[in-house]
Amino acid sequence: MPLAGELTASLINRAADRYSLPAAGVLRLWTCRNSPVRHEGGGVRADAEVVLNEAGRGVLAELCGMGPEVLARALPGFTVDDPRTGTGREAAVAQARWRAAGAVVGPAAFGCRLCTARRTGQAVRAVRYLPRWRRVCVRHARWLLDADADQPLEFLDLRRLPEVVQAQRRWASVARRAGRAGVDPEQAFTAAHAAVARWWEQALHWEQEELWPRRLHQLAGGDAGTDLGRWRIVGRDAAVFPEVVAVADALLDPAMAELVWTDSGAGRPRPLPADGAFCRRLGERVGRDWLGPLCAVDYGGPLIDWMGTIVRGRRGGGPPGWRDDPWFVKREQQPAMMAGQLRVLAAERKAGGTGTRWRAAVPAEHRLHLDQLLSDAREGLGQLRGVQNGTTAEVARTLLEQLSHSAGLIDQALVHTAAAAVAAGVALEDVAQWLRLPARELAEILAAAGDDG
Repeated sequence: MPLAGELTASLINRAADRYSLPAAGVLRLWTCRNSPVRHEGGGVRADAEVVLNEAGRGVLAELCGMGPEVLARALPGFTVDDPRTGTGREAAVAQARWRAAGAVVGPAAFGCRLCTARRTGQAVRAVRYLPRWRRVCVRHARWLLDADADQPLEFLDLRRLPEVVQAQRRWASVARRAGRAGVDPEQAFTAAHAAVARWWEQALHWEQEELWPRRLHQLAGGDAGTDLGRWRIVGRDAAVFPEVVAVADALLDPAMAELVWTDSGAGRPRPLPADGAFCRRLGERVGRDWLGPLCAVDYGGPLIDWMGTIVRGRRGGGPPGWRDDPWFVKREQQPAMMAGQLRVLAAERKAGGTGTRWRAAVPAEHRLHLDQLLSDAREGLGQLRGVQNGTTAEVARTLLEQLSHSAGLIDQALVHTAAAAVAAGVALEDVAQWLRLPARELAEILAAAGDDG
């Protein structure tokens, strides 16, 4: 019995289990033209998918004891054609070709084993095509994890996090609101997810943030312990899901778009203020009254871009054929997914202690302090936008004071980075050359910085 949205390869594996045969034995029914996709460690990826030709589909239908039309309705990849499976005489041979599920239909996640057992009588692993906004098994309070990552977990337990399950129920109404507004629900989710994932990375420096650390430890079974870095990757999407749904709902609200227009000065254009009503209201809608000013100065982020396109759309005046979609997320603003982040983490842990990998050689607290210095400098420079109005003395004083403050932070960041590089094994002469300083002068600066703690 196929599951709705199941991978074809997943059904073949379950059929083999039903016949008490190894999957490799059942796969001999098809002529496989290549090998399944694997992780860097050599293991076969759980999201490895097979694309069958017409003859191959008939073999699977016979194996499962049901018509091809039933399988076509249940399996999104069942009717996908691959021109490399052969034509002419070869087309009469049952053929299969391995591909990654994401390249066939879309993102794949592990199915809930309890739901699989209830549906098929088999408490075995199943893999399904599931969009990222449908990852909660509401019946069993589980977050279903991506199947393309090299990690052993299939789900995260949500029984102590009812707000995540409730957010899954609320998503249905958000999707309907998107449809009424003429917005693809996937686009609304993608834009909101990009904004909230960016907050997640910045939240390490937010002393006021209490919800996400609590959720993350609950997802880790009560305490993430010394493996916090890995759990921040594995548990991110589940931990932030309530905020993603709330932000998507807010961005689809015409009243929120009107606040952006008001903040921009409406008919009298002005830079978006740090204390704008839109960001303040958005912080309230995600349960964080203090978040508004932080959102408003996150220049270069997807949320600021969304606000800018809303304002430009109201003002008009673009060239003929000009389009500016507020729901489009630039590639560089799209958050890294779990599989990619885990690969980076594994590479960092394998690297030696000579600084070949920055994150492996430089302690986490050192990196966080450097991030904070750069963030403060960036925030200070961002406040200078639109400041060149007023008397000469007022403008000069504001510019010089803020530039001096930001320059001091950048100087601290320079010393901090140089010290980290030298401590990680980079030659002092190389660091001095990059700083355009004599090696002796850099050594004195680092020594003085060390004396000052």
